[in-house]
Amino acid sequence: MKILFMGSPEFAKPTLEMLCRSIHKVVGVFCQPDRPTGRGQILSSPPIKDFALSNNIFVYQPSTLKDKSLFNNIQTLNPDIIIVVAYGQLLPKEIINFPRFKCVNLHASLLPKLRGAAPINWALIRGETETGITTMLMDEGLDTGDILLQEKIPITSEDDAMTLYDKLSQLGAQKILETIECLNQGKITPIKQDHGKATSAPKLKKINGLINWDSSPLDIFNLVRGTYKWPGAFTFYRNKRFKILKTVLPDIMRNGKPASILYSGDSGIEIAARGGSLLITKVQMEGKPEMTAHQFSLGCPIKPGEYFSSSLG
Repeated sequence: MKILFMGSPEFAKPTLEMLCRSIHKVVGVFCQPDRPTGRGQILSSPPIKDFALSNNIFVYQPSTLKDKSLFNNIQTLNPDIIIVVAYGQLLPKEIINFPRFKCVNLHASLLPKLRGAAPINWALIRGETETGITTMLMDEGLDTGDILLQEKIPITSEDDAMTLYDKLSQLGAQKILETIECLNQGKITPIKQDHGKATSAPKLKKINGLINWDSSPLDIFNLVRGTYKWPGAFTFYRNKRFKILKTVLPDIMRNGKPASILYSGDSGIEIAARGGSLLITKVQMEGKPEMTAHQFSLGCPIKPGEYFSSSLG
């Protein structure tokens, strides 16, 4: 097949790499425009762009897909199928319906659960015990198209957003190739989604990382791993933003007033939440590098009885 690929972040890269190694031909790549990133606001390319150019694939970076001349370019490429992986824009109807095998999207959840931009993060934040990959035929809605293939994987207590991201990006690449082969051989029957069972996974904002210490230890544990590394779970300590990067649920929990520090030592910083406690093992104070909680406490002694806060002041 002649494949037009649409995707931008690192998550999409394993799929493009696998397609380039397959018997199929990638005739072009669409990705988001270069954008300023980081504190220095340095103009940076999407990871997909660099890989495509290094493999002599022509790259398009439109700010919108509604330009008529853009559709003319797609007609010229004449793909048999368009593969979309975390592209970041909804596709117009004329693009969706143009290829012989339509547009196939890879989504990092078991649809109809967790439709939206951040399914990996919200699966962890909400304490899901399994997730997976879905390939689907695209329509004009947000992750509402007919399901082609799905595969489940467990979410372990050791997973965070980065480990799950890596697992699902690799699994997704395999599932896209399998989907293409099944479509080409007529061995797949699209299944309508049960829209009544749909849940949402909207794009995360910085405020989503703010810890509410009146939550249970398990809810906070899930928030920390679900927001790692962006936007990052955070609280305030001594009037500075204090990121909490990793936590552990102790075998024996202590009780105390939520947000109060119960212990600081070699194993980390133990803090009270609603109905129990949480052990913080990795942190980052505003303006400082990441470090273990024990390293932080050596340079900035923390005393039991002090409090974290959900706001400045």
